[in-house]
Amino acid sequence: MLKDLFEKKTIRGVPKKEENLNPNEQGFYMYGQNILRQYDYKILCNEKYLQRVDENYPILAYASSVGEVGLIKESFYRSGNNGAFQGLFPKKKYSLRVLLYLLASLKLHFKQFNYDTSMADVINLKISLPIKDGEIDYEFMEKFIAELEAEQIAELEAYLTAAGLKNTILTAEEEFAIENFSSQRFEKFLLKDLFNEIHQGRRLKKDDQISGKIPFVMSGVTNCGVVGYISNPVAKFPKNSITVDIFGNTFYRGYNFGAGDDTGVYWNSEKNYSAKAMLFFAAAIEKSLTGKFSYGNKLRSSQSKNFEIYLPTKDGEIDFEFMEKFISAVQKIVIVDVVKYSEEKISAYRQAASK
Repeated sequence: MLKDLFEKKTIRGVPKKEENLNPNEQGFYMYGQNILRQYDYKILCNEKYLQRVDENYPILAYASSVGEVGLIKESFYRSGNNGAFQGLFPKKKYSLRVLLYLLASLKLHFKQFNYDTSMADVINLKISLPIKDGEIDYEFMEKFIAELEAEQIAELEAYLTAAGLKNTILTAEEEFAIENFSSQRFEKFLLKDLFNEIHQGRRLKKDDQISGKIPFVMSGVTNCGVVGYISNPVAKFPKNSITVDIFGNTFYRGYNFGAGDDTGVYWNSEKNYSAKAMLFFAAAIEKSLTGKFSYGNKLRSSQSKNFEIYLPTKDGEIDFEFMEKFISAVQKIVIVDVVKYSEEKISAYRQAASK
């Protein structure tokens, strides 16, 4: 049972009125209602941290609100007095790779649960693990995850090369787009003028989903909203589309997919927007919707046709050339660390294999 390997802890958040946040000080990572999503800032809460996590001693986390488990490697802070953080704390110090194996095994068994599952149900779950001489074979788990890492790094290297993303040097035009972004002229545009196709997805309950190859999108940010792959005869939406869920989370889709009724889909069947233009549109849409929608105020695509977003213009028209150069520059800036990481890992694995 899981309780033989972990102990459970439920920790409530610090009430908002007791918070004393200082974004200029070194502090703790903050997690929202979905504890699996890490925000891009740190905060300090006057020593009232809820749990400090050693970087060499990660924990597993259970988010009952979304019915998912994940791994936390950093110090974290739980804000607000609604809800609670639920954690699985190892009874002994497992390596990161062993924890990743345990997490994968847990997720396989976790499909039987739903959002109403308590931590008591999780901690009493039986999971399958490799055995050697009657004991858990941690060495096998370690090697298995290491082999998967090597395989994934090799695939990443091949993808970066095939997609032309290994070149991270900005061109003069890309540098100009980045440097002049703040001075670029922007004007308002209605979504209905950008997209002649605006539709809501269709309801498909989890129990009715049949395994297949069609990415199925629902609300949320985990895996960019892709909750699984189905073969159901649902309405398929075309690649080069944008999805906006009921909370305003926005993603570009470069592939054909299906979508649930909590997700709106936007595309133009008459204008062949480039992928980079659609990425710019998606960023502008999410920027305009941030903080405006929630469980109590859900967004529907039918309500959004007259929403306005700001786009760069030149001579009164959308400046697609600027958008292309800007997105290209951002991609290179973002991918540079990924390229460096992949090259370092590939080199390390090759050196290890040669010994």
